[in-house]
Parts: sequence; structure tokens; C-alpha cells
Amino acid sequence: MILGMSLRMFTYLHVYISLIAIGAGFIVVYAMIAAKRLPLLTAVFLIMTALTSLTGFLFPFKGVTPAIVVGLLSLVVLVLAMIAGRRAHLSDGWRGTYVISAILALYLNFFVLIVQMFQKMPALRALAPTQTEMPFKLAQLAAFVLFIAIATPAFKRYRSA
Repeated sequence: MILGMSLRMFTYLHVYISLIAIGAGFIVVYAMIAAKRLPLLTAVFLIMTALTSLTGFLFPFKGVTPAIVVGLLSLVVLVLAMIAGRRAHLSDGWRGTYVISAILALYLNFFVLIVQMFQKMPALRALAPTQTEMPFKLAQLAAFVLFIAIATPAFKRYRSA
């Protein structure tokens, strides 16, 4: 039991929080590219992304795992994004820091989504049972390229907003 819930229910809650964070994150990045601000949705994105990492730490575990390292890294990046977001109106440097750290937080969450999909979905698990196979590597590479492709215009356009 975690927070009075069964492990299964807690897992569903964690997944829903993660999916809300990822969905909100993509909308926020789209707004950055359009040089627009979405303060409420940005808050949802940052808070839900932080909750994704925080709830991830509540699962039973033995020792430090890659998921824990990614969760800690995500929280550090999120703190930076929150600080930079508050100061973004002060200078272009803070706006740039905000854009990069927010998109990096989204990428880390999306990276874990791909890992989980390859672990939990039978069709994907069959393609890459150890996650060292080419389909897994290509999925992660495609995600990385996608995030570079969206970070570049977001950085250029949001900074000049």
C-alpha cells in the first residue's frame, strides 16, 4: 500500500500524472515556438512533471536505479526551470535558461515513457526485450532528434517574445 492505495492504483495515478505532464509540456513548447506565454498550462506542466518524479520515488525499490537517477536529474532541471521562469522577464539569458531547462524536463519524462512502453507493451517488449536492441535505440534516437528540433525554434523565438 502506498499512500493508502494499492500498488496498482498508485501506478495508475503515477501514469496519469506523467501523461498529463507530457501533454501539457508539448502544448507549452508549441506556445514557446509561437512566442506565446501560457502561464496556467506552464504551471500545470511544471507541477505535474515534478509530481511524476516525486511519485516515482514512492515505488518500492532496492538501491539506486536508472529511474531514480533520471528522477533526481529531472527535479534539478525543474528547479532550474522554475527559477528561470520567474526571472525570464528580467533578461534574455533567463528566458533561454527557462526554455532549455523546461524542454529538458519534458524530454526526460518522454525518455522514461519510451522506456516504460518497451517494458510494459508486449509488442514493443518483443522487439527489444533487453532494451539494447536496435528498435529501442532508434526510438530513443528519434525522440532525441525530435526534442532538438523543437528546442531550437523555441529557444530562438521564445527569447524574443
